[in-house]
Amino acid sequence: MAETATKRATYADLEAVHPHLVAEIVHGALVTHPRPSPRHAITASSRVTEIAGPYQRGRGGPGGWVFMTEPELHSGEDVVVPDIAGWRRERLPQLPDTPYLTTPPDWLCEVISPSTEFYDRGPKRDIYAAAGVCYLWLVNPASQQLEAFQLAAGQWLLQATMTGDQEVKLPPFDAAPFNLGLLWPYDKPINPNDPPQA
Repeated sequence: MAETATKRATYADLEAVHPHLVAEIVHGALVTHPRPSPRHAITASSRVTEIAGPYQRGRGGPGGWVFMTEPELHSGEDVVVPDIAGWRRERLPQLPDTPYLTTPPDWLCEVISPSTEFYDRGPKRDIYAAAGVCYLWLVNPASQQLEAFQLAAGQWLLQATMTGDQEVKLPPFDAAPFNLGLLWPYDKPINPNDPPQA
């Protein structure tokens, strides 16, 4: 008996998804998951805060980058929405007029959650590698862990695994290190006698 061909998802299918969900097309399949939890969101926004100063604005770092949270990226038939994406300015000298981008980022960060982990570690990593993204960071707020990967000959190589409040000094952001613990501010006890953090 012949197998029934699976209908590939279209952009119209993606646009029809309720706005309270994040929708992607991964290897022809429509994939949806809930909007990020507060812990997920604060980890992502803290990550952007730590790198935007030195790498986008040039404050205490080299500048020359642009960062976006949850951009819609088109790579062939795939449509993916990473948590954070970064481009070197020379590769993205101006923004497109479209609501999506086709220029692959130089660096991506996915914040791992139960609803996205399978895709972030599997099919989406494959899509990012095929697109030629050079660096991929996976950040897990539950385990307070960062896994940093670099693309080499089309394969992801693990550069480092870091946890807790270790100092992060990894390519492509090794010119201005930051403390990993800054990504989990609600997991540290607040002492009212401590001086306010800058």
